[in-house]
Amino acid sequence: MNIMDEALKSSTYAFDNLPTGLLIGGNWRKGRGGEDIEVVNPSTEAAITSVANASVEDGIAAVDAAAAAAENWAKTAPRQRAEALRRAFELMTERSDFLAALIATENGKALSDAKGEVAYAAEFFRWYAEEAVRLAGELGPSPSGAYKIMVQHEPIGIALLVTPWNFPAAMATRKIAPALAAGCTCILKPATETPLTAYAVAEILGEAGVPAGVVNVVTTRNTGKVVSAILRDPRVRKLSFTGSTEVGRVLLREAAHQVISCSMELGGNAPFLVFDDADLNAAVEGAMLAKMRNGGEACTAANRFYVHQAHYEQFVEAFAARMSAVKVDDGSLPSTQCGPLVNQDAVERIDDLVKDAVACGAKVVTGGHRLNRSGYFYAPTVLRDVPGHAQMMNEEIFGPVAPIASFVDEGAAIAAANATEFGLISYLYTSNLQRGLRLSSLLQTGMVGLNRGLVSDPAAPFGGMKASGLGREGGRHGIMEYIETKYTAVAW
Repeated sequence: MNIMDEALKSSTYAFDNLPTGLLIGGNWRKGRGGEDIEVVNPSTEAAITSVANASVEDGIAAVDAAAAAAENWAKTAPRQRAEALRRAFELMTERSDFLAALIATENGKALSDAKGEVAYAAEFFRWYAEEAVRLAGELGPSPSGAYKIMVQHEPIGIALLVTPWNFPAAMATRKIAPALAAGCTCILKPATETPLTAYAVAEILGEAGVPAGVVNVVTTRNTGKVVSAILRDPRVRKLSFTGSTEVGRVLLREAAHQVISCSMELGGNAPFLVFDDADLNAAVEGAMLAKMRNGGEACTAANRFYVHQAHYEQFVEAFAARMSAVKVDDGSLPSTQCGPLVNQDAVERIDDLVKDAVACGAKVVTGGHRLNRSGYFYAPTVLRDVPGHAQMMNEEIFGPVAPIASFVDEGAAIAAANATEFGLISYLYTSNLQRGLRLSSLLQTGMVGLNRGLVSDPAAPFGGMKASGLGREGGRHGIMEYIETKYTAVAW
């Protein structure tokens, strides 16, 4: 019986039975980076457990393990790789309640959100189980007819996968699944706030038949030094990072030393546009989805609301009523609709953004304050008449706060939506499909939710433009991030 099975036997999930070491070459081991890392429940501020803190030497040991497993995994038949991923999907689905409870405990998100994340995360294993056997090459004559053009796909090599705390299961599987499907071995570096979910996913992959060393997991408080050492190892050929644009820029510079292929899913500043011909009820419902998924702690969260003057008063009133009714509580409780923020720093940052907006002339319609209780809670907040120079209109909020401004001119609304260095996702509501498609083409984002407040799908390419990133995750496009394309000129 493995560690997770023992944990599952407990009626009160025994998270302390999960591994807390580094997974290197199929073995759980202690870190050599100094004092272990405490993992805290954001709903209670109580410690859950402590996990290993990796040193630079541990990071290189993970590269050694990935390198030792690389040749055999690359040669493993695509169908065999696919079957391991398919089994991982099944195991995640079977253990969804346990995994959701774990995520809700270490991340703080509402249990309903956590259950949705587990289902979404598992789907990446199923999708890439299907894509693993479809990496067909090409063969055709050269235009001159003198020879044949043969194109084949090969795994790019060892991949370093750096994931954030806000979707600890989905961000891991969205990277691991295509890497393994392509034939790559990998090193996962999860966020120190939510490492237990990464360990649970790694346990599942091992049980599903993924050989030792193919997936390694390294947690560290010495992130800069450990990641730098891994990226400067010439055996590492891929970096996939999800996180802030600021950190992404640092990692791109670091990856340049070995000219490593980089996939970057970075920050967002998503506009949510409601036009004069929009269905108001649908727009409010979409706004709740786009803003409050994961309590607003999502790169796809609607960040700036621009509402046509014809709907402005009604939208503000209806949206604020919905936001004020959201039940805020411990994320692990079934009745909770919005859990805490991830830590105290996040609470203070959100509070500062709200105070700045009010100082700039915005009006608080609902919320606008911390909750007087243990845990890192902030009330769901709606502000109206927020000017464009307010800080929260120009940077990612990452919390349950919605600033709203009005507009009259369509062109001005699109210009305001595009007036940012970020370009991850936009949302727009209009009852005219032709208008919606026309405006979608004008929005400078990699994704658009047209009359939809939720767009993420394992079958779709996820990614942004401008400072929101490079490359795509999900869909057919996601596996190509882990592929080298080789062309051979051949005559016969």
